[in-house]
Amino acid sequence: MGQLIFNGLVTGLLIALPALSLALVFSVLRFANYAIGAMLTVGAYLVYGFNAGLGLPLPIAALAGSLAAAGLALVINRLVYDRLRDRGGVTLLVASIGVGIALENAVRFIAGSSTRGFQVDVARPLRLWGLRINHEQIVTIVTVLVALTLVWIIFRYTRLGRAMRAVADNVDLAAVRGVPRGQVVTVVWVWSAVLATLAGVLVGLDGNVDPQMGWNYVLPVFTAAILGGIGNPMAAVAGAVLLGITEELATLVLAPHYRTMVAFAVMALILLFRPTGLFGVPGGAK
Repeated sequence: MGQLIFNGLVTGLLIALPALSLALVFSVLRFANYAIGAMLTVGAYLVYGFNAGLGLPLPIAALAGSLAAAGLALVINRLVYDRLRDRGGVTLLVASIGVGIALENAVRFIAGSSTRGFQVDVARPLRLWGLRINHEQIVTIVTVLVALTLVWIIFRYTRLGRAMRAVADNVDLAAVRGVPRGQVVTVVWVWSAVLATLAGVLVGLDGNVDPQMGWNYVLPVFTAAILGGIGNPMAAVAGAVLLGITEELATLVLAPHYRTMVAFAVMALILLFRPTGLFGVPGGAK
């Protein structure tokens, strides 16, 4: 039981980064970015290119890949989302589906369909308090906690964070008070891409880098964001952890390949009985 809870915690933390990315975009731009899975995949392949292709150490490759992914996200925003800003959330959602499909097929065309792995040293798992802890799990825990702490500090205690919350609460009032919406949108897309890229690296360390890796996480990511409260970015993190533990504990009575069904069931129940999520509040980020 303890091992399952620990594995679920790590899984939840892994889902937390793209769930936070999704919730940030939704709270500020008011649409569900379906392309989050594709950005996770693209970010992982960019990092793989810097790591295996150019021989950079994984931390440096992750930094370079995150910057490249952020640049790509800004280009996509300028070419697609910015032009459709006044068309409504449904139009932007459909556009993000198209963007996701285009990105995934671009990855297949450029890199092929074979699975790949980052160039990292192999380390034996640790035994601690009766738990089997892999090196990749330690990296996931440390990376996610550091990233979440930085985002939380910026979001809560900086001028930029206050501007983001203002735009999320009321874009018209924020404009009247002189909040630069364009700057906020730019920062949101940069954060979204960086978080998705870090998640792609962690997923690749946990398994392999392949064109379907992001697609496999779309449902859990949406479920985590909805479970926590998609209009409240940091609440999505709590939703991700709860979902990860629930999925792992469900393997006590269900075969592991039914984990996707568990995520779907959780999302359906939340939408039926508490559409704002467990910790969400109507109206945006708080």
